[in-house]
Amino acid sequence: MLRLQVLYRPWRRPRAAGVSVQNPRRREVASGVSPPHTASSPRTLNLFDREMKRKQKNWAARQAEPMKYAYLREEVASQIADRIYDIARDFPIALDVGCGRGYIGQHLNKETVGKFIQTDIAENALKNTLEMEIPTYSVLADEEFLPFQENTFDLVVSSLSLHWVNDLPRALEQIHYVLKPDGVFIGAVFGGDTLYELRCSLQLAETEREGGFAPHVSPFTAVRDLGHLLGRAGFTTLTVDTDEIQVNYPGMFELMEDLQGMGESNCSWNRKPLLHRDTMLAAAAVYREMYKNEDGSLPATYQIYYMIGWKYHDSQSRPAERGSATMSFRELGDINRLVSQEKKSK
Repeated sequence: MLRLQVLYRPWRRPRAAGVSVQNPRRREVASGVSPPHTASSPRTLNLFDREMKRKQKNWAARQAEPMKYAYLREEVASQIADRIYDIARDFPIALDVGCGRGYIGQHLNKETVGKFIQTDIAENALKNTLEMEIPTYSVLADEEFLPFQENTFDLVVSSLSLHWVNDLPRALEQIHYVLKPDGVFIGAVFGGDTLYELRCSLQLAETEREGGFAPHVSPFTAVRDLGHLLGRAGFTTLTVDTDEIQVNYPGMFELMEDLQGMGESNCSWNRKPLLHRDTMLAAAAVYREMYKNEDGSLPATYQIYYMIGWKYHDSQSRPAERGSATMSFRELGDINRLVSQEKKSK
């Protein structure tokens, strides 16, 4: 298990130079122009109890050994950092949306990022952020109500946080709003096949023992929807790719303990408050019977969607206009033939 030194310091809500922090409930910028969509759409589904999620994340951040459960966040954060380093430029000011204890920031250096602003709904996570090389500032804020002015950040990142927001389109619009033109957003969320082993085992056991089942694993976004949502929010030059991380556990109860330690317990409004003891034992038996490895361990699959989107700027390259091509696809074969002949003549 990876162990990192944790810097404990009193939490406060500072203001970084060049960053205007405003009331997240009343987001009117200094110019008098209000951000887009300041109220949630009336058709937005209220799936998650955000106050319950805040309590879960606060509870997880107060544990004696929070890094014991950080292996998944560490891995995804390092993947996001790699994508940042792949962009050949520096970012004077960056924002981490739903930072947790600052898993992305610890992988960045001051040559790439000048100032790093971290936001989260859990104050205990912000109080116990990890030690970082770059100047870092913490702001208590909701992902759907970012309290910053338009065109503030050169880079916005988010790791394993946006799957808990009720209005993902709004959250992406807020991120696009605070980005500068030619700024980039790099994020990661859990995908639709995450924890399918646990989900199937609980459903089968609960149906057999109680005559029906309730959702015990949070619903996740489908990959086909992410590109559409990013484009709808105004992002261009989109990239969406998927990855799977499989972690082996001694049993189902150890998996559920780790999910609680990560702050990833279910917070859906329609969640069932508890399961009967015999149903849980039956689910553990089903899990082992259906999915166990040869060594007796139980696999849990985490599907990760990584997304990259840019805010439009005139300097960015644009696709050619339709009908502007000077050569047809039929002529491509002739080009290859001519190139081959030229090589032979040399």
